[in-house]
Amino acid sequence: MTTTPTPFDPATIGIVSISDRASSGVYEDQGLPALRQWLSRALKNPITFVERLIPDERERISATLIELVDHCGCSLVLTTGGTGPAPRDVTPEATLAVADREMPGFGEQMRQISLRFVPTAILSRQVAVIRGCSLIINLPGQPKSIAETLEGLKDADGRPLVHGIFAAVPYCIDLIGGPYLETDETVCAAFRPKSAQRPPRP
Repeated sequence: MTTTPTPFDPATIGIVSISDRASSGVYEDQGLPALRQWLSRALKNPITFVERLIPDERERISATLIELVDHCGCSLVLTTGGTGPAPRDVTPEATLAVADREMPGFGEQMRQISLRFVPTAILSRQVAVIRGCSLIINLPGQPKSIAETLEGLKDADGRPLVHGIFAAVPYCIDLIGGPYLETDETVCAAFRPKSAQRPPRP
């Protein structure tokens, strides 16, 4: 008996760019387009994006994350900006304030990737947490760094040198009760144990 592959699960994903200057119109935000473009390339699922551009204000950031998870039903929320050591960089604190559990491996791996390029990567304070059935991840602020940390680093033949963090995201979301995310392997090959994999699609 043949098993018919099921359609791709729809996914609601929150993307949040956190910047005083971009949110006040001093310059054009680059974070939201970078997140939207990368996710649209990487995922085969139909995606509904819920986007927010907000200033570096701790209470505002926490309230936005709660809104996206609890009211908008986002199974994944990616933030960009506000993770350095400057006084206005409060994204990690705002994220931890709404967390049920912390997922430290994501931040550790992001810093490992960035250290391949700049020694100041050790100043980055990105965190990842679970709230309810949602995974929230803080990403760097620059579009190039966003892609590198999500996708990882590859050699000239396209073989992974350092795995990006997104390879672990779909299985994490499986485990917390979210949709089954399927990636384009030419962008980012998601890893799941065989017991957690759905039948391949034709």
